Amino acid sequence: MSRMLTGAVAAGGVSILFLLLLWEVLGRLSGIRPIVLPLPSQVLVELAAEWRWYLDHAIYTTLTTLAGFVLSVVGGVLLGTAVASSRSWERFAYPLVVALNSVPKVAVAPLFVIWMGTGWEPKVAIAFLIAVFAIIVDTLHGLRSIPQDVLDVARVLKGRPLAVFFKVRLPGALPSILAGMKVAVSLSLVGAIVGEFVSSQKGLGYVIMSAQGTFDTVRVFAALMVLAVLGLLLYAMLVFLERVLTPWRHHD
Repeated sequence: MSRMLTGAVAAGGVSILFLLLLWEVLGRLSGIRPIVLPLPSQVLVELAAEWRWYLDHAIYTTLTTLAGFVLSVVGGVLLGTAVASSRSWERFAYPLVVALNSVPKVAVAPLFVIWMGTGWEPKVAIAFLIAVFAIIVDTLHGLRSIPQDVLDVARVLKGRPLAVFFKVRLPGALPSILAGMKVAVSLSLVGAIVGEFVSSQKGLGYVIMSAQGTFDTVRVFAALMVLAVLGLLLYAMLVFLERVLTPWRHHD
């Protein structure tokens, strides 16, 4: 397992390095002005010169993202479990969840600012709202995918409903829930940035918006590069968690 993980990381690093080198070469050959498309070397110089400042904003965005993600996991698993428990409840609640998910989050983001102020609360709320649907869908799918014969055996053994849920249904649905979590963590990051676009004085979204106002394209790309690294780290965290919680699905 460790060899596979190391190989995947190495392959990913090589592909990113190749992309940056290709970008650098083509940028220099084409002579595109930095205000249109800066070179990777210029972006890296910017990051090296102001790394503490970018780190401070990245930490704020990370904390907002993780808060929204954790809330989406808790709320999504609870709602998905409730929907899966009853067909009548599913007919009542699931269309409402789908309708709410269809509303563009950028359109409702200003409302969260009006309701919650300009602090971290609206960013967390938007991150939660964007990510929770993926958790609900995958939780519902995982709980509904438990083989019926396994549930029948649990009933024959006179397992209590709560024990059956925690010992049979939840472990069986865990791979699907974790798959949803890997999608949701990226969506939470998107939600946090959307919230920072609307109203913020801190975070990588704020960095992008303020740099855009001054046509500082290098700073915009520097923030985007930090966001890309942050997204990769969050995804890798979920991959590691998946391997820890479902070791039977992975082999050395």
